[in-house]
Amino acid sequence: MIDGKFSHDNTVPPAKTRVFPLLSLQGRTAIVSGAGAGIGLAVAQALAEAGANVAIWFNSNRDAIARAKEIEEEYGVKCRAYEVNVCDADAVEKAVFAQVEEFNGRLDIFVANAGIPWTEGAIIDGTDMSGQKLQNYSYGSFIATSSMSGRIVNIPLCQAAYNSAKAGVTHLCKSLAVEWCRYARANAVCPGYVDTEIANFVPKDTKSVWKHKIPMGREAMPHELKGVYLFLASDASSYMTGADLVIDGGYSLP
Repeated sequence: MIDGKFSHDNTVPPAKTRVFPLLSLQGRTAIVSGAGAGIGLAVAQALAEAGANVAIWFNSNRDAIARAKEIEEEYGVKCRAYEVNVCDADAVEKAVFAQVEEFNGRLDIFVANAGIPWTEGAIIDGTDMSGQKLQNYSYGSFIATSSMSGRIVNIPLCQAAYNSAKAGVTHLCKSLAVEWCRYARANAVCPGYVDTEIANFVPKDTKSVWKHKIPMGREAMPHELKGVYLFLASDASSYMTGADLVIDGGYSLP
């Protein structure tokens, strides 16, 4: 960008024009963090079903190792699970470089369920892991799991810290969409209430209040988000960047 103006032709449209080939991820590589269960696991399954090789990241849920093996066997792709502390920038960088090397030297899709602060200017400066200028790269897709709580203050739970963090995730994707315009698209998925293990601590009465406020009258199941993540990961969304897609059963509409 010079004087507030973008250079022309920073990207090119996909050569494929039919919808199913656009949705195919055949031969591509994806990393999905927080993928041992819940939304992350459903996303990993969706990307694998579309043909991608997938690296699953987990923090403490070692069931991810077995889930990765199941994905590999069911979909005929390469899938491995890795314990990665996403709060440690050095650990994340080391994991990405090692897994890119292991997965045939490529990374096309990164689905993030957590983020860290950054104070060193632009997150990418156009170099690869060897410090060389990016060349012959495959235009990638970065997807972050945000939340409807990044847009609204949902009740009855008091969760100012969570709401603020998710608003930051959504705005981070919008900022990355500009910074990465030549290298990757960046979009956020903003789910509402989803029936996963992470919400097991919530009392039944509280969940009943949620459902009374959702026009669809229920929580989402993790597999209902698969299509959204696949769409954003694939060439079917080649002209979409900086978007935040709300999937909340209508909760935030009234």
